[in-house]
Amino acid sequence: MVSWRRFGSGLRSARTGIALGVLAPIGMLAVSGLMLLDLRRDAWDKAEQTSRNLLQVLERDIARNIEMYDLSIRGTVDNLRAPGLAEAEAPLRQLILFDRAATARDMGVMLVMNEHGAVLADLDAVPPRSGNYADRAYFQVHKARTGLGLYVGAPILSRLTGEPMLPFSRRIDKPDGSFGGVVLGTVKLSYFAHLFGEIDLGHGGAINLYLNDGTRLMRYPAEEADIGANIAQAPTFKRFLREGRGSFVGTSVRDGVERYYTFTRIGTSPLILNVALATTAVEAEWRARAIVIGSILLVLCGLTIALSLLFGRELRRREAMRAELAALSRTDALTGLANRRCFEDRFARALETARHGAQPLSLLIVDADHFKRYNDRYGHPVGDAVLQGLARSLAASVHRPEDLVSRIGGEEFALLLPDTDEAGAQRVADKVHAEVSTLAVPSAGIGAGAVTVSIGLASLRPGGGRGAAPDLYRLADAALYEAKSGGRNQTRSATVPAAASPRGTLQLVGAS
Repeated sequence: MVSWRRFGSGLRSARTGIALGVLAPIGMLAVSGLMLLDLRRDAWDKAEQTSRNLLQVLERDIARNIEMYDLSIRGTVDNLRAPGLAEAEAPLRQLILFDRAATARDMGVMLVMNEHGAVLADLDAVPPRSGNYADRAYFQVHKARTGLGLYVGAPILSRLTGEPMLPFSRRIDKPDGSFGGVVLGTVKLSYFAHLFGEIDLGHGGAINLYLNDGTRLMRYPAEEADIGANIAQAPTFKRFLREGRGSFVGTSVRDGVERYYTFTRIGTSPLILNVALATTAVEAEWRARAIVIGSILLVLCGLTIALSLLFGRELRRREAMRAELAALSRTDALTGLANRRCFEDRFARALETARHGAQPLSLLIVDADHFKRYNDRYGHPVGDAVLQGLARSLAASVHRPEDLVSRIGGEEFALLLPDTDEAGAQRVADKVHAEVSTLAVPSAGIGAGAVTVSIGLASLRPGGGRGAAPDLYRLADAALYEAKSGGRNQTRSATVPAAASPRGTLQLVGAS
């Protein structure tokens, strides 16, 4: 009993180990998943910080250049009021007008136009290059509105150089406040292309510069169709215009790519700048790491779980084998009934229960009559068939789970009947005789009624005291001997010897 308890305890410990072997890898996967999510947040934090830094650098560069261009234009407007300017020679007049004009690699043309759009002065030519720009949008805007200040127009193609440029202009007012012309300064779009082209945003990234009416001034990387396109109705641009500064994830109307947008207005100008990183590029490095780490963890955890389950299956197989061996060790191989070892264990427990619980206990010992004749006449196979038939008949004679039918040796069987008095045991014995009377072995020519049994019966009455354990079996065996001596095919009940009564070891009733 102790060994079986130890085995059960060890089995429970093993099962706990198997459970831990399955749950631990799952826990590792969960923790690793949380760590990977944290790394993903780090990747996004890094992308956000990078975008803001880039946006800040670009914004400062563009704002500084716009301020420089505006100072040049305002200086020219102021110099138009210089005394004696009209009487000065053309070269001197140019020096006076453009003395504060900035020069740079990407600086375009700078012109002074009269109220009719004709060129009065040219930064790069004396005499000025001829032309009329009254049809330009910037000219018309200044002519129609006063006090506009610096006006930034849509990209134009220069009629002097043929290059795409961004126009900056201010109005010239006559002394009486009427329209007197326009001072124009332009910046080559190549300036923005050079500025943006120095930045690597990864696959799918882009930098855009817009007017606040939705006109795209520059995009990097660019295609010819991008310049001058208007996206005023795009959800992304509406958010740029509404919030002025910030960041969000959105889908581009240009190519349908999901990007992380960081945007800002450039100073007080009507320009909006954004840096857009493709979300796939933001997560590319993290995703590569996640795939490697996740794959390794899945393989390792999968192996651990598989090994744990295989161990569990092997443990269950061994448990089943142990249970089968245990059952076989307590089962008679020929008849399938309980064997003598099982009978002795159950008999000892039943006897102890009967003595302490004041319950009756009965025992029947059954022996096949003239069994040796069957073996000698028909051979052992037929003898075995008779024993198997007897086992079925005995098993059919009892129906309670606590009753035990066992083969205790050769052609001898025992029926242990807990909580059964002598009368109940006698009924079971009668049932045994009835069942055996129908037993036949047709293959050997043994018909019904040919096989008979003798039965010895002994019963322990409630309150019979504390008798020795072997007494009930000894008395039932003695009763069986009397049944044999009395002619077989009958039941005899044990008779209590007169000398045993005063001692009170077992109170038994004798009956024929």
